[in-house]
Amino acid sequence: MMILDSARLAFTNLFASETRAVFWKVIGLTLLALVALWFALRELFVWLALPWIDVLMPGTPEWAGWITFVVGIFASLGLALALALLLAPVTALIAGFFLDDVAEVVEKRDYPAEPPGTPLPLAEAMVSSVKFLGVVVLGNILALFLLLVPGVNLIAFFLVNGYLLGREFFEFAAMRHRTPAEARLFRAKHRATVFLAGLVVAAFLAVPFINLLTPLFAAGMMVHLHKRLSARDPGFAAADPVAAGARG
Repeated sequence: MMILDSARLAFTNLFASETRAVFWKVIGLTLLALVALWFALRELFVWLALPWIDVLMPGTPEWAGWITFVVGIFASLGLALALALLLAPVTALIAGFFLDDVAEVVEKRDYPAEPPGTPLPLAEAMVSSVKFLGVVVLGNILALFLLLVPGVNLIAFFLVNGYLLGREFFEFAAMRHRTPAEARLFRAKHRATVFLAGLVVAAFLAVPFINLLTPLFAAGMMVHLHKRLSARDPGFAAADPVAAGARG
């Protein structure tokens, strides 16, 4: 019930006016990055192809322009397809820089009486963004390899992504209120709940197009889940001398 309620609140949060601003930032920057990358790679491909055109068709300068034009068209189409496959990973990378914005919106609106979390420093935010990208890519690569195993592929997709996504996003939410060491210990103590929540995030990731919102959905869901687990386990830091020492 706690997990489903957190998921429901996170999904509702995606359409809140405060979160829409973050969403448009992520989508806009993602499209801008992909378009810039498309132009850069297209020009690089044509530039690399020109010497080969002179070698394969020497003495035909009148055809060089047309051949370059055709090569440019094929390069454009091929790169467009390749970049379409990169849409989700690039979105995950860029969204990683805005997760604190989503968490702040959730905390201010739904938990106004509680102390606000502390955003990660820029360096840690950059590391977290790369980690989120790595988790998305690694999880899907592992699941892709396991597609070759009959009867295991779908289960593998959910298990791998459920564990990785649950772990990373929950620790992100926890680190807004705890030290990194304490966040890891708290996640480990509630690993079963976090894993089940990660399965919900994996199910969200499996839906085409809407999965572009996975980082924003997962961040909001794990903020709610961390709040609920913290309320249920208020004596965690005091009861765990290692965590208490790390916090101090």
